[in-house]
Amino acid sequence: MPATLTNLFADLALDASEEVVTVLHTAPGLRIERIVSTGQASPPGFHYDQPHAEWVAVLAGSAELRFADESAPRRLTAGDTLLIEPHRRHRVERTDAPTIWLAIHVGPEIGADESP
Repeated sequence: MPATLTNLFADLALDASEEVVTVLHTAPGLRIERIVSTGQASPPGFHYDQPHAEWVAVLAGSAELRFADESAPRRLTAGDTLLIEPHRRHRVERTDAPTIWLAIHVGPEIGADESP
């Protein structure tokens, strides 16, 4: 099968009212996503609690991510990466408009049957 060329900055939804998640690739135990945030944040009191690890990179823009066990949010700017361990409760405090993320989800519960 020929390799497919993808540009992470093409076809960006910069005026969306919600985050736009584009699944770029899936395989057993792996899902790679491009996320375009345009000022979104997690709802008040909500924390992600994922059973798998997630590595994120901010490609453009900036965001603040807060872990439930830390008193202050972490500011991520273009070029910053962060590994979120399984079940490490976290939330997005804020994002710039736009912020472009690359997210790689890794764990046995990530299935290859997910649609790209």
